[in-house]
Amino acid sequence: LAPWIPVVGLEIHAQISSNSKLFSGSQVQFAAPPNSLVSFFDASLPGTLPVLNRRCVEAAVMTGLALNCSINKKSLFDRKHYFYADLPAGYQITQQRVPIAVNGSLSYSLCIDNKMSQMVTKTVRIKQIQLEQDSGKSLHDDTRCQTLVDLNRAGVGLMEVVMEPDMCCGEEAAAAVRELQLILQTLGSSQAVMAEGQLRVDANVSVHHPGEPYGVRTEVKNINSIRFLAKAVDYEIQRQIEELENGGTILNETRAFDSRLGCTVPMRDKEGKQDYRFMPEPNLPPLILYDAKSLPANINHQQVINIDWIHERLPDLPSVKREKLVEQYGILPEHSFTLLNEDGLAEFFESVVKQTQMKPKKVIGWILNDLLSYLKQHSLTVKESPVTSFLLADLLNLLEKKEISSTAAKRVFAELWKGEGKTPLEIVKEQKLELLQDQKELEQICQAVIDGQENE
Repeated sequence: LAPWIPVVGLEIHAQISSNSKLFSGSQVQFAAPPNSLVSFFDASLPGTLPVLNRRCVEAAVMTGLALNCSINKKSLFDRKHYFYADLPAGYQITQQRVPIAVNGSLSYSLCIDNKMSQMVTKTVRIKQIQLEQDSGKSLHDDTRCQTLVDLNRAGVGLMEVVMEPDMCCGEEAAAAVRELQLILQTLGSSQAVMAEGQLRVDANVSVHHPGEPYGVRTEVKNINSIRFLAKAVDYEIQRQIEELENGGTILNETRAFDSRLGCTVPMRDKEGKQDYRFMPEPNLPPLILYDAKSLPANINHQQVINIDWIHERLPDLPSVKREKLVEQYGILPEHSFTLLNEDGLAEFFESVVKQTQMKPKKVIGWILNDLLSYLKQHSLTVKESPVTSFLLADLLNLLEKKEISSTAAKRVFAELWKGEGKTPLEIVKEQKLELLQDQKELEQICQAVIDGQENE
């Protein structure tokens, strides 16, 4: 039989980093008491009108520019109608007809056979980026057979990034989303913390034989972990292949990923396509943006958004940062990926390098093999590390000056991890006799080996 070709496309909802919601002044705060951050507009009380949040528009433009998109100087808002308990208005304000950004691309790197030393760069096309409201949150209490609704999240600003079906496996999907997450965090347009629902992924998956049209696709909704995304996509690909090879058919349905069972499960079918009754949003005018050429003279700059002004202030993106790390410090490209993939680790590394006499190539070994291992072992972030960049640099200086052996340095590092407030030198002085004794034992072993070889 001809091999199956999997096709994967992603729709990613990123919560915009903003103090207030997309169309109201309600505060945005994670884990606030239920229904404590709800304005009259969020609750859809009669007579309330939307007021567009400037910060959310700027964040969307910035993200579009970083993803090589064309920014539409005129975009439109639409109503997407559907009924759900946590959507008080019965519709969601989105951008279905003319979104704020279109036709972009995202480059990401992939390991070959899980080998960091063998990486290949791939590109996925970005169809569009659109602004839209988030819905509220339904909390299902199975014990009491009731559902509670929290509207704190209702109206929070989202960017929906729609990727074309250019990927073929879970590993590719995970790598693309991780790169997007790094870009969003670098820009500051979204904190993109998946554990807090700030980045949610819907994966569209299908399989077909070469030369045939794409197969029927399923949509795996609301995946909130990069690791789960890879597992969900790969499981769904395998499920569809087995179903088709056994003579079955694939239903056009929405599925969810059960992380405990490691499989996708049906939610609802999409055979009878839901009619969202899209219509223009009557309470919002077209969103008009400007560039340096089209900017009117004598205009209040606080009242308009200048695309060129935002473009000039874009920070270095992760791909550029990696290149600079490799060029400046002479580290391996795969090490630059590890440094950027862990939040704050690149800054930690550069801080240590500035404070120590040890070469960066040696410092990177301590960062990745020792510090990172301890962090993962204790489930800590870089910012939570009891070993600061100053303490590690101090320790590496002692090692570089040959005041302690590498074995002693490892032991001092383990002591620093206890977070007792001692410096490396204080720890060395406390354990000096023991360390010297270890050194004498090592010398005795080496001498015994030499003596044995001479006797032979």
